[in-house]
Amino acid sequence: MSPPALGRALPHDSVLHRRNPTVKLAVSSVVSLVLLVPVDPWTPGLLLLLALPAATVAGRLGARTVLRAVALFAPFALSVLAVNAVTCPGQVVWRGVGLEVTTTGLSVGGALALRALLVGVLSVAFTLTTDAGRLMTSLHQHARLGPRATFAVLAGYRVLEQLPERWETVRRAQAVREPGRRPGAPLPRDAGALARAAFAVLVVSLRQGERLAVALEQRGLGAGPRTVARPVPLDRRDAALAGVVLGVVGLVVVASWWTGVLQTWADVG
Repeated sequence: MSPPALGRALPHDSVLHRRNPTVKLAVSSVVSLVLLVPVDPWTPGLLLLLALPAATVAGRLGARTVLRAVALFAPFALSVLAVNAVTCPGQVVWRGVGLEVTTTGLSVGGALALRALLVGVLSVAFTLTTDAGRLMTSLHQHARLGPRATFAVLAGYRVLEQLPERWETVRRAQAVREPGRRPGAPLPRDAGALARAAFAVLVVSLRQGERLAVALEQRGLGAGPRTVARPVPLDRRDAALAGVVLGVVGLVVVASWWTGVLQTWADVG
């Protein structure tokens, strides 16, 4: 069985699938904002260790899917670590090729790298357990997002969601028209073929967006109050999810402060 496509909600049921999308989005945003404070690697590292099994179990994502999410954000995290290691002032631990690695740079860079991985895991867990339709309906109901913005964003999300399949279709269609191509031969990967495919996908997506805009206007988008066909409930189980997640984050931050490992931007100057 092929692995699930990142960026699209998985079809199975789980605890996170059943929770209100607005609550999940708000909780993820609050956790990301809290992570702006600590610059020590211990606090985000511990939260990452807790988030990995929690997302795997609560979302029924599977260990391989969660590890794929970590792998996707790993290059960015390593680049953040490398840049901070050689740019932050502090005690030098290594010199070479005109660069100096400092203890402060390693600490701050490690914290920012772990923060990037944690935010990546939270984002992927949210995306893979949240249907786009339920998300926009919930934002319309509970976050008072206007119908014009709601349906416009949903239409744009659907276009983005179809890009992988459209890319594959265009690539195969262009390969079929190549003279002398043998059946079953791999798709061409030269710069010209990729550029032609990218241009074709861009044109098709723009035309689809134009058709969607015309269709939404013809249906009176934003021309008055609208009803919701499938309301998204908001109950105490959503409040429990928010309380558990934010409570764990608060306990980790307090424990880091209590043990003396918590560092903020004021501590590193």
